Amino acid sequence: MPSLQDLRRRVRAVKNMRQITKAMKMVAAARLRRAQERVTTARPYTVKMMQILRDASRRTVDYRDPLLNGHDREDAARRIIFAVVTADKGLCGAFNTNLIKTAQDYLRTNPDTEIELVLIGRKGVDFFRRRPVTIRREHVGITGTGKVDSADASEIARQLIDDYLSEERPIDAVFLLYNEFKSALSQSPVIEQLLPLRDVTPGRFEEPEPLTDYLYEQPPSQIFSELLPKMVANQVYHALLESVASELGARMTAMESASKNANDVIDRLTLNMNRVRQAKITREIIEVVSGAEAL
Repeated sequence: MPSLQDLRRRVRAVKNMRQITKAMKMVAAARLRRAQERVTTARPYTVKMMQILRDASRRTVDYRDPLLNGHDREDAARRIIFAVVTADKGLCGAFNTNLIKTAQDYLRTNPDTEIELVLIGRKGVDFFRRRPVTIRREHVGITGTGKVDSADASEIARQLIDDYLSEERPIDAVFLLYNEFKSALSQSPVIEQLLPLRDVTPGRFEEPEPLTDYLYEQPPSQIFSELLPKMVANQVYHALLESVASELGARMTAMESASKNANDVIDRLTLNMNRVRQAKITREIIEVVSGAEAL
């Protein structure tokens, strides 16, 4: 049985850890509110841009673009880029574990496809560097501060578009894996096709919908050439915002659970400490009484 001094030392250590977890929970909660606001305010922009692109694509059924229709090539081998958005830090529960597990399941279920990974986040980089996978590019430190810069998202989107349009090694599709923010207690991994943009492909809509009355002064080729890269950048930016909000929600929940566990540990250690102290007092009393009777 540990001594009374050891138990007191363990109680102090657990109390110090509880103070740290409580502080981390408060910081994550404060950042989560701002991150959630950014996600909420970014959604209407994405919806409106998608609406404009769909309306334009329905007016130009014969327009073709690699970002919309994909590549026309004779090579039968399928090559894709799989971008995985993880966190730069830990202590956020199963946030990174669920993402990495989903990515591994995707690699396992597509053995005949040549898959190259684009890793966004230090946790994904540290994990897949030790695995027999092809890593095309790494991005670290983008979401570590709890904020997302649109310039970083635009740069990532530009590189993915350049990879997709490369003539040396054409890519059939680009997929994006990230955690979708639902609430502070719920985050779910989502695999989203980034390229080609199937949702706005001309001629894809079967059900007739009322067309929004827009006046387009530019030709369709100019409209799509300007809006399609921005749409890809916006999707990457939106995924990063969702990932940051999910990470903060997972960290707040994990730190709250850690604080509750610390309270339970402190209660158990305090009970054991009281038992040891009472046993020590009882033993000393018995020694005093035994000595008095011997005299």
